Amino acid sequence: MKITFIGAVHDVTGSCTLLEAGGHKILVDCGMRQGVTAFENVPLPVAERDIECVLLTHAHVDHSGNLPLLYKHGFRGAVYATEATRSLCEIMLRDCANIQMSDAEYKTRKARRAGEPDVEPLFDLNDAEGVLKLFRGCAYDRPIQVNECLTVRFTDIGHLLGSACIETWLHEGGLTRKMVFSGDVGNTDQPIICDPKPVADADFLMLESTYGDRSHGARGEYINTLAGFLQRTLDRGGNVIVPSFAVGRTQEILYFIREIKNAGLVHGHDGFPVYVDSPLANEATSVFMQCDTEYLDEETRAVMAAGENPLVFDGLRLTTSTDESKALNTDAEPKVILSASGMCDAGRIRHHLKYNLWRPECLILFVGYQAAGTLGRMIYDGAKSVKLFGDDVAVNAEIAYLPGVSGHADREGLLAWVDAFTQKPRKIFVNHGDETACEELARSLREERGLDAYAPYSGTEFDLAAGEFVRIAEGVRLKKEKPATPARRRADDAYKKLLDAVSRLTAAAQAAQGLATKDLAKYTAMVNSLIDKLQK
Repeated sequence: MKITFIGAVHDVTGSCTLLEAGGHKILVDCGMRQGVTAFENVPLPVAERDIECVLLTHAHVDHSGNLPLLYKHGFRGAVYATEATRSLCEIMLRDCANIQMSDAEYKTRKARRAGEPDVEPLFDLNDAEGVLKLFRGCAYDRPIQVNECLTVRFTDIGHLLGSACIETWLHEGGLTRKMVFSGDVGNTDQPIICDPKPVADADFLMLESTYGDRSHGARGEYINTLAGFLQRTLDRGGNVIVPSFAVGRTQEILYFIREIKNAGLVHGHDGFPVYVDSPLANEATSVFMQCDTEYLDEETRAVMAAGENPLVFDGLRLTTSTDESKALNTDAEPKVILSASGMCDAGRIRHHLKYNLWRPECLILFVGYQAAGTLGRMIYDGAKSVKLFGDDVAVNAEIAYLPGVSGHADREGLLAWVDAFTQKPRKIFVNHGDETACEELARSLREERGLDAYAPYSGTEFDLAAGEFVRIAEGVRLKKEKPATPARRRADDAYKKLLDAVSRLTAAAQAAQGLATKDLAKYTAMVNSLIDKLQK
């Protein structure tokens, strides 16, 4: 009965944790790393085909984005998630695959001109479609027996539509241990979705720490603050550009703007246009409106019961085609544009930044977390100029942040959620936060709450039955290098694929334990032959 920490440890993206009990191997989340990361992650220590199931906390890509890659490498088990998470993943994982294929196609065109090999995508649409067929929808608050060694229950954690804290009961050798995975703990009093629900008890807890070292501050008047931003920008003839995560944050901002328009809080600009320029966001909005009402808070259900759509209003326009998106930047009418990605590292938002960042009458309004190393973080931190599509673009626009609007609980919210446990965990493992955030939250739990808390590094292993560490890994920092040339990047990509192949070979070798001596000798000879060829 063991837990191995793999991803989102001393890091805020790439969530992935391995559970083992009674010979069963289970992953909790399988996320993609995003932005700049400080520490190396160990490879998955088991073969993908040997993983029995994945327990998925929610649909965001940093928790779900590598599921198609897992499928590509042989995973054929079940993916347990709420029905809303399954619906969102149907659009998000396909979108991830299309991005991977598009990027590989672009790099291949450049490689062919240089006489170099084609670039293969990390995974493709077939892999995404394949893993989506493995999803099993789960209801909140209902125990599910996955196998004789594992029972799970999903509880609403209030971070995103369908997001969940996952309670797991592990059974082995006559012992039972309860391990709780917080997932991303939501902020309170946010629109559309419910507040995080408490959990009664746990032997062990894995707790996220995205905002573990800071407070969102006094809760602001979202509606009035946003109305003020809109008023002054439209008054000076500018555009309001909102880099927004397609799933979750976009729908919250639409909810706020509907309230603003209904209350007439913006004057002199009747019917001002609001564009959602993100096909993914448009699809996600449909999921929000078609989901079971158990996922929605009382206020949103009341709006719907009154016959009103909480996400639709006069002036709302959805763009789908590339031509429609481009046309927004040649239209002189002041407008609001919501576009992805939320951290400005990809997607149509980059085009809107190119055409609006240099205009002092415009506003770039951030409404979500900006990870270190992303374009959004650079702009938010005060960069005077940024590079977009090969051009230097001056940052003359007003840069602002809508305070208090976050899908994550802050330090106080995380501590309050832990305080609600009637039986406190024996040990808390702090993850999903950068180095400062996770260490600071662990310190707060120890010194202010008297709890045993520890922030592990990738590769750390803990025996849940014995209640002790099997291995305490040291953090291995990634070296900061100068920007690589195109040739160097291709070489690095090829080397990463080699390391990935070595990891798969190691997992296959571990899985061979117990085979007949003759078979083991045969496989050993094959590996040694390969090594001899490489060393020539």
